[in-house]
Amino acid sequence: MTDAASLVPPVLPDQAPIALLVDFDGTIAHGDVTAAVMRANLAPGRALPWDEGSRLTWPDMMRQAADRFPAEPARLLAVAARVPLDATFTALAARASAAGVAVEVVSDGFGFFIEPALRRLDAAWVPIASGDTRFGPARTRIEFPHGNPDCPVCGTCKRNRVLAHQAAGRRVAFVGDGESDRYAAGYADVVFAKDGLVAICEASGIAFRPWRTFSDVTAWLDDELARFASDPSSVPGPVVKPLFCGPEVQSPQR
Repeated sequence: MTDAASLVPPVLPDQAPIALLVDFDGTIAHGDVTAAVMRANLAPGRALPWDEGSRLTWPDMMRQAADRFPAEPARLLAVAARVPLDATFTALAARASAAGVAVEVVSDGFGFFIEPALRRLDAAWVPIASGDTRFGPARTRIEFPHGNPDCPVCGTCKRNRVLAHQAAGRRVAFVGDGESDRYAAGYADVVFAKDGLVAICEASGIAFRPWRTFSDVTAWLDDELARFASDPSSVPGPVVKPLFCGPEVQSPQR
């Protein structure tokens, strides 16, 4: 897995100060691959933890699921590969790469199936911030290299990925579809939302752009790059927003 934490380079003078952070489950993949591999490893008739009303934190649910994974990932990779991908991501990634725009996949999932998916989309170079699932003969474990050790809510802290790119001077556009994207959407400068993320944005007063395929995002990026080419000063920088999640503003009990 590409180490996204180290891949927030400074913005060069000829590059548009833009970053694209893209969710995976339900966004690049046309379905929840994390849930699919969890379900494939459950006993027949057993519900997913959140359907059973589990009070575990999301990272603990993932640790519990990973502990039951087989020693070899082949069967679970086959399950993941059956979930269709949005082929329009390829053109968006290529357009961003050609313009020096930072692109990163940010996922609060198991992670091990994302790089194979990006290879199928000819975008294996895109950095990934996700869980790090380690398969082994003794047991399979998951670590959270992009988590917040002081916050138990998420495995991958998408908020911190947004803030890291903003700290480098980039205006962050986030593309997502659901609940795990709530916090990234709250801090991003531009939000592309579909499905469940639309309702979250509407309820929270977060401005968003509806999207169905990555062609919608590419059209926006083309406009931003044209504006930058015409007048670099016309492209706004990141906007710092008050913190509303994380250990800085929440008690440990939350």
